[in-house]
Amino acid sequence: MTSIFWHRRDLRLHDNAGLFKALKSGDKIQPIFIFDSTILSRLNVSDQRVLFIYQEIKKLKEKYAEYGSDLKVFHGNPVELIPLIAHNLKANAVYTNRDYEPYALKRDKTLFELLKTQNCELIGAKDHVIFEKNEVLKADGLPYTIFTPYSRKWKELLNFFYLKSYPVEKHFGNLIHSPSEPLMSLENIGFNSRQFVEFPTIEIPLSRIEIYNTTRDIPSILGTSRLSLHLRFGTISIRELARVAQAKNETYLNELIWRDFYQMIIFHFPHSATDSFKKQYDRIQWERNENHFIAWCEGKTGYPLVDAGMRELNATGFMHNRVRMVVASFLTKHLLLDWRLGEAYFAEKLLDFELASNTGGWQWAAGCGCDAAPYFRVFNPTSQQEKFDKDFKYIKKWVPEYGTSEYPNPIIDHKFARERVLARYKEALT
Repeated sequence: MTSIFWHRRDLRLHDNAGLFKALKSGDKIQPIFIFDSTILSRLNVSDQRVLFIYQEIKKLKEKYAEYGSDLKVFHGNPVELIPLIAHNLKANAVYTNRDYEPYALKRDKTLFELLKTQNCELIGAKDHVIFEKNEVLKADGLPYTIFTPYSRKWKELLNFFYLKSYPVEKHFGNLIHSPSEPLMSLENIGFNSRQFVEFPTIEIPLSRIEIYNTTRDIPSILGTSRLSLHLRFGTISIRELARVAQAKNETYLNELIWRDFYQMIIFHFPHSATDSFKKQYDRIQWERNENHFIAWCEGKTGYPLVDAGMRELNATGFMHNRVRMVVASFLTKHLLLDWRLGEAYFAEKLLDFELASNTGGWQWAAGCGCDAAPYFRVFNPTSQQEKFDKDFKYIKKWVPEYGTSEYPNPIIDHKFARERVLARYKEALT
């Protein structure tokens, strides 16, 4: 019997739950990857995330070749390609790791039904999170919407959870043996190879995780793990990282729990992908000041910590976590611009963009999400700078003209902005 393993957000062989499940079935397994044209068609031709995926696919093909097998790579719509590939291989099943975003759930439901007509089963596995769907519920069987009790229950359940790596390597003999085929070029899928940037191979930074609670809020130093990109595309195992966090630093473990929390929220409350989790917040009358939005995007607001964060994002595809909160609060509370504008800009720019965490974080900042910062909490960007970048090291790196006549004056007064947003929110919510 032959089956397929479909790589998606799990670009690794090591500790891969779905791949282990497929190989352990006893079927001969053909691994595949699809460059999804429905997603890629919306991206810029030099999108760095595609370049990262392409690099990791090359590595995966090389890994499979070491075991006499090959990762077959396709480009197109998975809903059309998967049934065709399964038919050609006379596949018994298609194994994959589950994805909880609305697009993925709809796609996989369609595929499940299509494959069933071919006597082929779509079989999912949990790999992207520690706990999924209905695994962490309140006593009444309903999903949590507040993080603290969710995290307590999560940690209780972790005591009984299998956190060891799946021994995929034991079953590599069940891979289909075939010669390695050349990988299609980036140009073949509509992207520009001249913009290709080699991403470094990453290892879990134990030293940074050990002191994470003392360094994570300082944007001028390498005080965070910088693993979010690798978690997003599954080049590192969440179980491996959770084991390290459990042993080394509870603050870091809590960040992983937030990630699970937002994945659970988007699964149970898919409307939160596009609309406010707290629906009454959609009554807020947002400003429509395009000049303010452009100034925020370009890092020219006259608030140096905000500007440094936006310039770091534009230049690197990354922004420090503390600064993400400051720039999100500034857009929604100071400029009174719709959180969806910021969420969409981050979605375009962030290498580690993940729908659940991005919408969750933006709605937290705007006050409209589950367990969000209360609407009357307005970050003062000047106070944040004094607390977390008092020596201006981060700011001077990204805003070299700060302190000169070339640096713009603030585009809005803090006191005015705070009074305006409190009045506007109160009007909408009462």
